[in-house]
Amino acid sequence: MKVKIQEINNNSITNMTKKCFQLAVILLLSFTSIQAQDKKAKDLLNEVTSKIKSYDNIVIDFKYSLNNAKENINQDSKGNVTMKGNQYVLNFMGVTKIFDGQKTYTIVPEDEEVTISKVNEKDDNAITPSKMLTFFNSGYKYTIDIVQNVKGRKIQYIKLVPTSGKDQRKEILLGIDSQTKHIYNLIETGKNGTKTTLTVNSFKTNQPLSKNQFTFVASKYPKYYINKLD
Repeated sequence: MKVKIQEINNNSITNMTKKCFQLAVILLLSFTSIQAQDKKAKDLLNEVTSKIKSYDNIVIDFKYSLNNAKENINQDSKGNVTMKGNQYVLNFMGVTKIFDGQKTYTIVPEDEEVTISKVNEKDDNAITPSKMLTFFNSGYKYTIDIVQNVKGRKIQYIKLVPTSGKDQRKEILLGIDSQTKHIYNLIETGKNGTKTTLTVNSFKTNQPLSKNQFTFVASKYPKYYINKLD
């Protein structure tokens, strides 16, 4: 009888050991898989950053959508931006913003007003179009997500989750064209359920630009009120 009990105990211990070993292997494989996914995501983001920095200038036409089913909000807008280094000209929702490297000129035709302000480009919280193309380099955890075929283009998505608990964004899906390494779209989901989507309709590089492309010319706005904040 004692032998049988001993055999039962030994079998139980053996089975438990096997289960623990199997669980450990599964956890190890899962961790390795996550690490591999993270590395793949990081490598792809690094490729995107290198590609962006290699261009003399970038001209983008985009569509911007804002949706919140709970609040019954559905808005679509189009815009375009021309960038060279940290300089840019942004046209969006009837407003033009020019940044010449030192000051931002916000031109609002509806109000016939131009607001001039200084921007500290070293400020991490300062949002500029150029930063929008490389914002993912800090402040996020990222993993490889789904792949979608969009009109014959292979779009690889990367999920980015803000590391700051104060961030009002739940997650961001960044769609990257696997062939060109250009950003195709950005889908941002807020903690309040609001979803915003920015889709790149046209991505042109190294375009011929005028010398005054990023220069504000006051004579073009003779009747406008000039509001100097700094």
